[in-house]
Amino acid sequence: MNVRQARPTNDIQESPPSAPIRLSRAGVTRSAKRVRLRTGAEEHHIRAEIACFSDLAATRKGAHMSRFDEQMNAAIEEIVERGGLDIAELATQIAVRVADAQDARRGEVWITADHPVTRRTPASGLQTQELYELTGVAVAGPDGVRTAVGVTVQGMNACPCAQDLMREQAETALRDDGFGGDDIARILARVPIATHNQRAKGTLIIGGPAPVALDTMIDIVEDSMSSEIYELLKRTDERYVVDRAHRRPRFVEDSVREMVFGVVRRLPELPDATFLRAHQANFETIHAHDVEAERSGLLGDVRRELMGVDEDAPQISLAEWLAAGPGPGGRS
Repeated sequence: MNVRQARPTNDIQESPPSAPIRLSRAGVTRSAKRVRLRTGAEEHHIRAEIACFSDLAATRKGAHMSRFDEQMNAAIEEIVERGGLDIAELATQIAVRVADAQDARRGEVWITADHPVTRRTPASGLQTQELYELTGVAVAGPDGVRTAVGVTVQGMNACPCAQDLMREQAETALRDDGFGGDDIARILARVPIATHNQRAKGTLIIGGPAPVALDTMIDIVEDSMSSEIYELLKRTDERYVVDRAHRRPRFVEDSVREMVFGVVRRLPELPDATFLRAHQANFETIHAHDVEAERSGLLGDVRRELMGVDEDAPQISLAEWLAAGPGPGGRS
């Protein structure tokens, strides 16, 4: 026996809430989708996780959660028909649709996806596939859309503090064995000095309308660490990575500074209004804790700081930059 389902007549989401308080955002997170993304000249069908939000008026009890998924699907289907978009463009398409569907002032979308890159190992030259995490962010409001793209890269850092202790110990031992000062200096310069290592996870986010090559961003993050790492390593590759890392010892703070300086040096075409966030977490091997460092703010402030002009510029966060919006009629 078929039971006819009555169509719901009450729109509970549109009913008044128990307390008339406006919410900054409400939405869905960790929605897994298969999307078609363009990275440079290539297109990939990859798994992505999407989070969508809108602000919520004080007069409305709830957001229409199903509409978030509807707008995600509509944007993804449009991409299939007309060709892949980059991750920031996809986030923009969804954010604009979300704001409209929710009758909201603001639509916010975060997309994370894996970016496969085929590389060669540093010594043996074998082909290996490395995965990097991409992030696309878009906030759509009445004045336009503000977007940012990011990459997250793993690498390794060699601790300079422990290495200095080991260098002092080696110097003392060599002197006790009768080596002279010049010979000691030559030996210590020739032989990598032991230290403890950390797995490093660096994230670089750049916000603004100017396009930035993802591969360049990945290179900037990798070069900020003591060494890049590889999924596949033969013995000659392992020797190369360990030697390189121990000849470039860096604190987590060094890596963040190098990341920021890498943006200044390698992307001079970016305008001063460009937002950047450089963050790194190092996972300790001889401690039970981990360590992190971060810098965020506008690129123009960083440039002036490097010139010694303005060392007290405000360091705005990504959330503050996104909330500020692009300005009337603009996109950034």
